[in-house]
Amino acid sequence: MRICVFCGSSMGYRDVYRKEAKKLAEYLAEQNIGLVYGGADVGLMKVLADTMLENNKEVIGIMPQNLVTKEVAHHNLTEMIIVDSMAERKDKMVELSDGFIAIPGGYGTFDELSEILTFNQLRITDKPLGILNVNGYFNHLLDFYQHAVKEGFVRQEHFNNLIVADNVETVFKRMEGYAPLTMGKWITDIKIESNTSS
Repeated sequence: MRICVFCGSSMGYRDVYRKEAKKLAEYLAEQNIGLVYGGADVGLMKVLADTMLENNKEVIGIMPQNLVTKEVAHHNLTEMIIVDSMAERKDKMVELSDGFIAIPGGYGTFDELSEILTFNQLRITDKPLGILNVNGYFNHLLDFYQHAVKEGFVRQEHFNNLIVADNVETVFKRMEGYAPLTMGKWITDIKIESNTSS
């Protein structure tokens, strides 16, 4: 089994982010779960990879060539897969992983998180995605998702199906119980809405 972790190439300003990234990697190692990640040797990505490698566990990095050229690649991984683009990187992450966890990060993390949420909504994938809400980092994003529900652009059932927890054990427990939503009802609903709006 492999879990793909989306996270920052920065450390963040609070030590709790580094500590929780290390704790996540230790949990993966204890459960003999392989890590798939962005392949960097910086930030929380480095913390995850180094902790896994210290425990002699599988770490697969996936990185576009232009970032390898910028010398941010980790050179001691179990496997480094070099791709041509960010889009190809995400496709490979989906292919190799059995599930996903987002921890604090920047634009890249937000992009990856959004892509898997969309893939799961459209049933392109049915793999669980957990949001590890370290130090309330994702609170404002979750508030915005709720705002999107109130404004009619995100379905309530899709918001309710988000997996969010503030500790590693709980996020994994909830991921184990993940059940994809059928598309029929909400597709019907948006067709009705579109035909009845003035």
